[in-house]
Amino acid sequence: MYLLEEKIYFWLLLSIPLLILLFLGVLIWKKRTQKKFADLVLLKKLSPDQSTFKSVLKIVIISLALVCLIIALVNPKMGTKLETVKREGVDVVFAIDVSKSMIAEDIAPNRLEKSKQLVTQIINNMASDRIGIIAYAGSAYPQLPITTDYASGKMFLQSMNTDMLSSQGTAIHEAIELAKTYYNDAEQTNRVLFIISDGEDHGGNVKLIAEEASKEGIKIFTIGVGSPKGAPIPIKRNGVVQSYKKDSQGATVITKLNPTILQEIANEGNGMYIDGRDTKEVVEKVTTVLRNMDKKEFEAKQITGFKDQFQWFLGAGLLLLFLDIFLLNKKTSWVKKLNLFNEQ
Repeated sequence: MYLLEEKIYFWLLLSIPLLILLFLGVLIWKKRTQKKFADLVLLKKLSPDQSTFKSVLKIVIISLALVCLIIALVNPKMGTKLETVKREGVDVVFAIDVSKSMIAEDIAPNRLEKSKQLVTQIINNMASDRIGIIAYAGSAYPQLPITTDYASGKMFLQSMNTDMLSSQGTAIHEAIELAKTYYNDAEQTNRVLFIISDGEDHGGNVKLIAEEASKEGIKIFTIGVGSPKGAPIPIKRNGVVQSYKKDSQGATVITKLNPTILQEIANEGNGMYIDGRDTKEVVEKVTTVLRNMDKKEFEAKQITGFKDQFQWFLGAGLLLLFLDIFLLNKKTSWVKKLNLFNEQ
């Protein structure tokens, strides 16, 4: 089994035909020029030691040397052994509130951006756990299925905004129901659901759904983002605040963190509530929770151990170039005596 690490260098092989064409062009030009100077018999008398064969041999050796050096740049690798790598961890789903109240700026830069920062930092501290992401407002929407691709997770996370779902509200119950479908019943991995929200405008019998999820082995942790004092909901255009959301009577709506409902959900879900204002504290608590959970094996792969082989081609290329130094365009005296090529 082999692997070619830098295949792009194969394009350099195109230089070899160009080199050969250049050599042939020079050879033809020399022959024509020599004919103008003197006939073939006289030329042999004037330069009896001149060897056309050696000129051809030199270009062949140089071409082979270039081939070897280019292959060395490609760095071919040979498979030496097969190793079975087991992956153990916890299935973690993040349900992130993207309702309009999450753009309130009572926590910098705003509640949604703070939520995304928290989840990003939590993912950065993970090792082998799988992650999934759900966005929810008036309804829940699957953003990223369970995966070990953390880079994709962070990419999808950054694209989340309060305009991605048309229905408004905070349907935490739908997020919990959707999270149930994320876990693989056949693998029976440990399951964790983190709900990141300000806890406002919740609908449905959330505590009952959280209790049912707990019976299915899903631990629910809630992270409250916002402040009890609250803040108005800005209406922006091109990043500039134009006004603030108002109710039907024209009064400015003040949205406040509702930790009570989030604490109740966490209690029913056999988890805990975490205040989301201090990023470092949140990450430490979540990391501790995940580290202390039993890890289940959910993936085992066979990988091949590869060993670099470029040094052989590099050595061969340098050796050929070294040999080329000793190949003069004239016949060597001892080779001339042997007359290996039946030259007259």
